[in-house]
Amino acid sequence: MSLSYKRSTMGVLFFYPKKEANCLRKFIFKDGNRELLLPVTPPSFTITHGIKIETIHIHTLGDVNIAGYGTLAAIKIDCLFPAQPYPFALTDENPYTYVKTFQKFCDKRKVIRFVIPDTPVNLPVLVESIAYSERDGTHDVYATLTLREYRQLNAVKVEQSGTENQPRPAAAAIDKPTAYTVESGDTLSSICRKLYGDANLYPKVADANGLTNPHLIFPEQILSMPDKSQLVSGR
Repeated sequence: MSLSYKRSTMGVLFFYPKKEANCLRKFIFKDGNRELLLPVTPPSFTITHGIKIETIHIHTLGDVNIAGYGTLAAIKIDCLFPAQPYPFALTDENPYTYVKTFQKFCDKRKVIRFVIPDTPVNLPVLVESIAYSERDGTHDVYATLTLREYRQLNAVKVEQSGTENQPRPAAAAIDKPTAYTVESGDTLSSICRKLYGDANLYPKVADANGLTNPHLIFPEQILSMPDKSQLVSGR
């Protein structure tokens, strides 16, 4: 079997069997214009995709699930970095060269791109950890890579106007008991600030609604909002 090879700018020498390399799936890690190819195709990989779900307890309803937004993908790969010239290995590079490379990615908190061609997997990741060991005295290194999807936070630039900041006008306090439907992003203190002009009244509103935890409210929940004078007189 003839082999073709090239030297990566990472310093890792990759061998590509002309026939076998095209038959097996490739696991590629990209650092800028540099690429690292796993020397042996892993037998399997696991990617976790989902959303954040928070369970809260409502006094009159019981447990309620609140669906949030998507969580970042978690990826786990079991790898073999061979020390022996196995016919299925794509390189004869020292296995600890790979270990040190992934340790460097981890320690430097380097954002790299993980790609599995011909699959939807193509995303920026951080190397959360690498665990490795040797077995049977073969000098082969068995490793488990744990990756986490990376999401960049973009800062929002706020342009300041030439006018001075004006105080926000106080909301007119409600004069009689009424009902309020909780909206997404509301807190009990923000509701009190909006309706009463006083965020510190939220414990009184919680008591009026039988809420054991004033910090747990959910969208579409209907709250009874007593007259402000009743809340203030009870202080």
